[in-house]
Amino acid sequence: MDTQTRHALKQDKFATATVSGLDWLQEHRRNTIIAAVILVIVAALIITSVVVYNSRSAHAKDLFGQAMDIYNTPLAVPGQPTEPGLTTYPTAAARAKAANPLFVQVADKYDWMKTGKNAEYFAGLTYLDMSQTADAEKELKKAAGSHDSGLSALAKIALAGLYRQTGRNSEAVDLYNQVIKNPTVTVPAAEAMLQLASLYETKNPAEAKKLYAEIKDSNKDTVAGQIATKKLGGGK
Repeated sequence: MDTQTRHALKQDKFATATVSGLDWLQEHRRNTIIAAVILVIVAALIITSVVVYNSRSAHAKDLFGQAMDIYNTPLAVPGQPTEPGLTTYPTAAARAKAANPLFVQVADKYDWMKTGKNAEYFAGLTYLDMSQTADAEKELKKAAGSHDSGLSALAKIALAGLYRQTGRNSEAVDLYNQVIKNPTVTVPAAEAMLQLASLYETKNPAEAKKLYAEIKDSNKDTVAGQIATKKLGGGK
């Protein structure tokens, strides 16, 4: 077969393929347009969702940051003059009262975000500072149920402290044991054990002594180990 013939055959195949493709497009034109429109809509929805999420996340972080700035404001020292230009609060309760509404706002509106979960924990702490134990318990329970194990452990320790204050020691013991069995970076097992031993000191001193001894033996070079040693009477 000569070169001219081969070239002609290639052109015929290309023309045939092109015509077939155009015929297919004509037959499926409606479906093709619908599919293209759907892709555009889906892409637009994804972009819109990302933009909205980022905007809400930024707003949540901004409010949470404002609340933390207030919560970290120093307290005035009785009898000492306040440094010029330095903001202080007279009591922890007054400081908590100022920060709490912002924490609650973030917790209520953004509880599906990590920032919202963190806000639940701090809302609970500020309610505690204001001696509003019912509201504190509600917020701390939410934070304790977080998928973030570190945050959950912190909330459980705070909640256990609340239960001790309100005479619900058995519930406090349960929470301490939960944290001991599932320690985290935020709350190591030894820290939860110290809290539990402290609870046992008055009503079950033998169990308290046992826990302190365990902490001392397994945490010799830590602050927890030093505290346990002093509790056992071995400190200076």
